Amino acid sequence: MGSTVLSLRIDGELLDRLRSHAAKRGMSVQDYVARTLIREDFDERFKTAVDETEKFYGAPDAPRDHVRPSAGIA
Repeated sequence: MGSTVLSLRIDGELLDRLRSHAAKRGMSVQDYVARTLIREDFDERFKTAVDETEKFYGAPDAPRDHVRPSAGIA
């Protein structure tokens, strides 16, 4: 898989928060942002798969909250 450059213009306060979050995890801002985007993409694909499965097999009798697969991951 190749990589592509993505350039963003963001607010200084947001960049400071991203730096802080990344530093807490011992990561660069670039790695932190990429990891966050990858996790969010996985969450969306997982939810879509659950929704499609429920459509195919029918929804459970009682409504349940979907658990985000990234819950609890630091």
